[in-house]
Amino acid sequence: MSASPIIVVDYDAGNLRSVARALEHVGADPVVTADPADIETAGAIVLPGVGAAEDTMFKLRERNLVEPLLAYIASGRPFLGVCMGLHALLERSEEGDGQDCLGVFPGVARRFDAGPGHKVPHMGWNTVDWLRDHPLTRDIPSGSYFYFVHSYYPTVADPGLALGQTEYGVEFPSVLGRGYVVATQFHPEKSGRTGLRLYENFVAWARTGEPVDSGTVPAR
Repeated sequence: MSASPIIVVDYDAGNLRSVARALEHVGADPVVTADPADIETAGAIVLPGVGAAEDTMFKLRERNLVEPLLAYIASGRPFLGVCMGLHALLERSEEGDGQDCLGVFPGVARRFDAGPGHKVPHMGWNTVDWLRDHPLTRDIPSGSYFYFVHSYYPTVADPGLALGQTEYGVEFPSVLGRGYVVATQFHPEKSGRTGLRLYENFVAWARTGEPVDSGTVPAR
């Protein structure tokens, strides 16, 4: 990656500032912005998010960020989605009456079924088992705990997109990745030292790494 900045996309996401602080903590100098022109010149992008898919997509469209984000992703530069930032990468969310999303990853966000010991939303600490090696997860043990807050979980058409997996009533891919695009269902910025290590890994990978082909990375 060049000296271009790491952009944290501002669409009024509730975890916007905490994501920026986490990046600062690991030595990055993030720029928080809603300016589409800044997306074009970014060296890396983090798309945070909490809340509803409909609100997220409405705000991204309202701020004319959809096309710049898609063009950025197509250009092959590092991108990290967090929580709703993962759902936004899918084709669609079933939330509400259904919401079309960015369509970067073929898949749908589906609502958890409540059951004994599985309240909705899924809120709190849970483990993530790595399914394959990736620069994002370097030196983070498989089975590490991360913090989750969500009522909908990702399902993907291509199982090779899954970098990590979590169980909460169902098994679901809690980390997705292809090329330079990665996304987590959990909140690294709320996950203590382990979450900070993940952000540190993303920053290091964005600066020096190569894209990872999901079909050629050996299983851990």
